[in-house]
This record gives sequence, C-alpha cells and structure tokens, in this order.
Amino acid sequence: MDNETLIKEKRFNRYITIVSIVIPAVVVLLFKVKLPNVEPLRFLPPIYASINGITAVLLIVAVWAIKNGKRELHQKLMTTCIALSLAFLVMYVAYHMTSESTAFGGTGTIKYIYYFILISHIFLSIVIIPLVLKTYARAYLKKFEQHRKLARITFPIWLYVAVTGVIVYLMISPYYV
Repeated sequence: MDNETLIKEKRFNRYITIVSIVIPAVVVLLFKVKLPNVEPLRFLPPIYASINGITAVLLIVAVWAIKNGKRELHQKLMTTCIALSLAFLVMYVAYHMTSESTAFGGTGTIKYIYYFILISHIFLSIVIIPLVLKTYARAYLKKFEQHRKLARITFPIWLYVAVTGVIVYLMISPYYV
C-alpha cells in the first residue's frame, strides 16, 4: 500500500471514530430536547419506517448487483442506502424533538418480543455506524478484498437494523396518539 493511501486510511479511521461516537451521543442529547411551541411531527414515523423498508430492499439489490458484476450499480445503491440512513436519522430526531415517546401498549409475550426487537435494533443501529463507514471507506480506497470481508459482517447487521426498524414501527403504530 502506498503512503498516500495509508494517510487517507488513517484520516478516514479518525473521522469514522469521531462520527461513530458523536452520532449516538447527539441523538441521546437531542432526545432530551423538546422544541417549544412546535407542532408534533406525527406524520414522520410512517415515512422513516418506509425509508427503513426501502433501505432493506436496496441492500438486497446491492448484494445481487455486486454478485452479478454490476459494480457501478452496487456503488450507487450503497451510497443511496447511506443517504437514506441519514435521512432516517434526521427525521427520527426531528420527530422525537417535537413529540413525546410512545409507550408500547401490548401485554404478555408480545411485549417481551417487542422489547427484544427494539433493544437489539437500537444496540445494532449504534454498532452499524462504524461498520458501514469502514466498509464504504475500504471500497473508496479500492481495498476491495478488505471491503468484501467487512461487508460480510456489515450487510446482515445493517439489513437486520433496517428490517427491525419497520417491525418496531408496525408494532408500536397502533399506540401513537
């Protein structure tokens, strides 16, 4: 590996570390902020749940694309998935800055299933940030073998986060006020 690529990789890794810490911290902080005199943005949850669903579909199509030698399509799809994830994050935070959290109203076994899915979704949504960014950086740096190895870990986790985002929304949507 040449010196310039090594410098770029170190710089990417530094940025990835910072972003991977800052995003969850900012989300937690903004969760505690409620914008005064702002109408609740109740229309956002079905939109950001749909974004999760679209992301899941595009992730699957992106894997199909790369397995069929369509590298440019794969790259465009993955970039779109990252953009959709950012759009989701902005809408999610905006919703929670204008609306109180909704309590799950289910009881019995379904309540435990819901909380298992929710907690694993939240935990893995934090874990996925550096994985996605490192996987993307390795492709950008044309380190395709390392990219492929990390993508085998990143893909199923990202897909799980996207799909469980939809499931969480569907399970809690009857309890929105």
